[in-house]
Amino acid sequence: MLSADFGHLADSCRMVNQSIAWSIHLDVMDGVFVPNISYGFPVIQAIARYARKPMDAHLMTVEPSRYYERYRELGVEWLTVHYETCPHLNRDLQEIRRLGMKAGIALNPATPVSVLEQAVYSADLVLVMSVNPGFGGQAFIEESLEKINRLDRIRKEKGLDFLIQVDGGINDSNARILYENGADILVAGNYVFKSPDPLAAITAIS
Repeated sequence: MLSADFGHLADSCRMVNQSIAWSIHLDVMDGVFVPNISYGFPVIQAIARYARKPMDAHLMTVEPSRYYERYRELGVEWLTVHYETCPHLNRDLQEIRRLGMKAGIALNPATPVSVLEQAVYSADLVLVMSVNPGFGGQAFIEESLEKINRLDRIRKEKGLDFLIQVDGGINDSNARILYENGADILVAGNYVFKSPDPLAAITAIS
């Protein structure tokens, strides 16, 4: 939703509701962890009024645990926090699950998958950032494919069922290879909302 027209937010939500998209993805940026500010609780509350898909929030924020309960109250079903901002990651994941939400871990491009060898046991989702977080419209970082593939191998070796989500530079040219390497969910903002036919764009990467 970061790339949606905020002057017509209800229309953007309705479009996603009509699509085959898995969720309504919320990029929350605080201007501290990443060099940009996106939106906060009032906008998420507005989106929640129209959302008919699960709300999937990606927190690019410091001290995310201060607000877990608030996200639950707003109706967020999937809550993803960054490995880089959670020194006690397992505790964060357990708290998110205790509140009744699915727990996700996000990794910056420079953070190796190896740091999650134990944390994946408490995760419902792992988000691979395939651009540096903070801004939309960036080009896909090709090395992300190796991380996705490695996560898929870890999942199979450990007999786990966490989902692999990829965010950044997604389009109809790279979607297939991402799925082939183990991705389950692709997040696309600019590609969808700048398309003359957003519904067709969503279908093209699904």
